[in-house]
Amino acid sequence: MSNTAERVNIIESQVLSHNWYLLKKITFDYLRNNGDWQRQSREVYDRGNGAAILLFNREKKTVVLTRQFRLPVFVNGHDGLLIEVAAGLLEGAAPEERIRAEAEEETGYRVHHVQKVFESYMSPGSVTEKLHFFIAEYDASSKVSEGGGLEDETEELEVLEWKFDDALEAFYRGEICDAKTIMLLQYAAMKDIFGPV
Repeated sequence: MSNTAERVNIIESQVLSHNWYLLKKITFDYLRNNGDWQRQSREVYDRGNGAAILLFNREKKTVVLTRQFRLPVFVNGHDGLLIEVAAGLLEGAAPEERIRAEAEEETGYRVHHVQKVFESYMSPGSVTEKLHFFIAEYDASSKVSEGGGLEDETEELEVLEWKFDDALEAFYRGEICDAKTIMLLQYAAMKDIFGPV
């Protein structure tokens, strides 16, 4: 079987919206496994790649999370206030550089040593975004501001410091339902970064 690039032929790329990020309708021919070419059309949302980080304190067995309003989940029946790890778009920066800045903007903690743990496409059926996932330790000396995000980016975040086992319980109860946050909490539990929970 040929490589993927030989199986995809882009026919047309039409911009549907470039108001917030870029939404395109792409028509393409795809070579199926049986040897037949099939014409398909998909809408693709390109908002750039991003990064997310779980801040943890090994001694206190705590994590730093945020709570903020998210309109898309609100219109899907949720109250809109999601509990999340610090995260943001790369906007041309290296993932490690951007996530340190996002952590400080959102949580008020300045971390210097971040560890990349994995990458993931979060909604590959329609969104191009790839997230880079990090963890980093924090302590009281890391706190340099109140955090809360940037007002000029319309951010208004509540900073939460929770015991790790309370965060896991919140996930099990469905109180934490943000995918990137769940993935990093599960990573922390799987790798036993705090010891037995």
